[in-house]
Formats: sequence, C-alpha cells, structure tokens
Amino acid sequence: MKSKKFTFAAIAAVFALLVSACGSGSDDAAEPAATTEAAGDTTAETEAPEDGAMDDEDGAMDGEHAMPGEGVSVTMGRADWSTGYFQAYVYRQMLTELGYEVSDPAELELGPSLAYLAMAEGDIDFWVNSWYPGHNSWWAPELPDGTTVGDHLEIVGSQMMAGGLQGYLITKSFADEYGITHLDQINDDADILAAFDAEDTNPGNGKADIYGCPDSWTCDNIIQAQIAFSGWDNIEQTLAGYDAMVAEAVDKANSGVPMVIYTWTPSAYITQLIPGDNVVWISVEETIDDSNPNGEEGGESYDQTPGTAAIGEDLCPGAAIDGECRLGWVAADIQVTGNVDFLDANPAAKALFEEVTLSVIDVSLANVQQAAGADTSDAIQGLAADWIADNRELVDGWLATAAAAG
Repeated sequence: MKSKKFTFAAIAAVFALLVSACGSGSDDAAEPAATTEAAGDTTAETEAPEDGAMDDEDGAMDGEHAMPGEGVSVTMGRADWSTGYFQAYVYRQMLTELGYEVSDPAELELGPSLAYLAMAEGDIDFWVNSWYPGHNSWWAPELPDGTTVGDHLEIVGSQMMAGGLQGYLITKSFADEYGITHLDQINDDADILAAFDAEDTNPGNGKADIYGCPDSWTCDNIIQAQIAFSGWDNIEQTLAGYDAMVAEAVDKANSGVPMVIYTWTPSAYITQLIPGDNVVWISVEETIDDSNPNGEEGGESYDQTPGTAAIGEDLCPGAAIDGECRLGWVAADIQVTGNVDFLDANPAAKALFEEVTLSVIDVSLANVQQAAGADTSDAIQGLAADWIADNRELVDGWLATAAAAG
C-alpha cells in the first residue's frame, strides 16, 4: 500500500496542475479546509447526523435565521460515479439546515442520459454532478410537448469551475519502450499496435482496445467522437463498469502490460494510476471540435478544444504540440443543474447553489477516504458532516445569504 505521505503528495500534485489549468479560479472559492492532518484516518465510523441535519450546538442555523425550506420536500439525484457522492451529501446537509426535507440522493442514482430527462420532467429537482461542456448534449432532446430538455433546466453556481481534469493514461514502461507520447501513434504505428493488441482486453483482433467509460456517462460518447474525428480506425473503446476497468488497468500498469485508460480528477484513481510512476499522461494530435462526426443528437457539445483549459507547455503533464498542451479534454466545469420551476419556487435553495464553491483538493481527499474504506452511505455522510464542521464559518455565510433570499 502506498504511504499516506505519497497519497497526499499525489493529490497535491494534481491540485497544483488544476490551479494552473484554471488560472486564478473563482475569487470566492473555498480554501482547502484543515483536513489533511485528519485525512489519513477514514471516517467510516463517524456517526452521520440524523436526516443529514446539524443541531444548534454544531453552529447550524438557529432562531436568528428564517427556515425558508420548512415544509418543502426536495427530491435530489446523484450521478452513478462514486466520485460525486461526497458533494451530493454536502449539498443535502446544507439544504436540511435551511429546513428543507431532502431525499437521500442514493435513492435516485442515474447516469446523465436519464438524469437530465428526469430533471426536465420534474421527477428530480436537482443534482450537483453536471460536467460541462460535455453534459450540454443532454439538453438537446425534444420532449413530447415540443420543448427541449434544456428548456426546463438551469445551471446554477460555480461549484468547481474547470475542476474536472480529464485525459488518457498509458502504462509508463510501455510508453517508454516505444517512445509513445500521443494516442495517434498506437493507431498509426504497426509495431506499436501489434504489441498493444497482443495483450489488451480483446487480443488479436487487430485493434487497440482502450478502457473508456460505462455506457451513458457522456465521456463514452466523447471518446467515440474523438475516435471518429481523429480517424483512429485501429482503436476501439471498451465500455464496462469503471471501477472494474480501473482494477484491470492498475494491474497492467504495475506489471508493465500495455493499456490506456480515460480518467479524471477529483478522484482517488490517481493514487493507484500514478502519473510518472506506473503511468503517464498521453496526448492527442488533434482535439475534437464541434463538428459532431458521429451525428449524435447534441453531439456539437462534445467539443473539447483547446483540450486542456490552457495549461502552459511548461506545466503540461503530457507531450506538447506546437507549444500547446493537448490532453484532448478541457478541464470540465462541475456545477449544479436544477429544474427551473423548482429553482423559481425555492429562491433560498437557488441562492445556496449560487454561493457554494468547493475545493478540488478537499473533494479529492474525501474520495481518497472513500477508497480507503469510508464508502458506505453513512460513512460518506460523515465525511460531508466533517467537512461542513471544518468549514463552519464559510458554510454559515452561505446559509445566511440563502436564508435572506428565501
């Protein structure tokens, strides 16, 4: 097992990269809480507050503030990737402090293809797991009444702007042996392709099978569009459960077996697939634009140019081309999306969503603790409660603003 010191060094390195990708970021973004000291201990045994609420002794809202959510039931969903669970519970617990009765997001866990439709139809009031620009594609479908899904939705707040660093990782020893810096080389070089194909998920089919995303996560659509856009006739995407793919990828990377996998932060995945250790970032020669090569509904939103949110060549974790860092993906904006009618009827909730910003490193540290065993609903609620307690003054300011709007 990697040491705690190494784990947090890896997270800190990613955080530094994200800072460079985002520029100055949001001026009022939350500073990393004093969680690093405690983060080595999982909070699986932390008792989650009943119904997600915090009592007055914890510094929650009291009689000095109105309770604008009192008597209002809220249905929230969450994405079906575990790296978004922590944020969902942070928002849920803050809403309960405003008096709202909020459903457990674990009860409605969906992929984007269903989540945006459910929000548009009012079956879900909001979720906090949108990744833009990619998820803009799910706003395009037309509903039976002639409106589009997007006509009923609104993006609210700046939870983690340019916070979702994305890209492809390749087994380091394989990349070093063949001098691979770009995914295009695997497609174009017969020797590299043959060596990769001999040990990939479908050996001997003449294709380089790379680990992508589960079906309907949107990243799977973007990867398919990138393959078509780049003319990678010799590369195919494996669609499967992501954690299972990561487990295989880690084993291969540690054993020097060739593999390529799409991944992202904030997550704990880069504490297993460790850039510079068992893997390296791999670039693409041309980043997909809005040309929608597969003709998918909303596929124009798969545009990932410039591919890295302007990370400078000197900080590029992959190979730069003509002075540009081209990982093939923008650093996504992670934001709240809600049903317009719900947001209009609940100005306090909307104001809270507008106020909240989260630190990428704090979310990453929570993901590390989940990976270390704090992965039950109670444990993750405990992580969220701990974060709120550590950031009590900041959270109280958000709640006061929200209460005033309600």
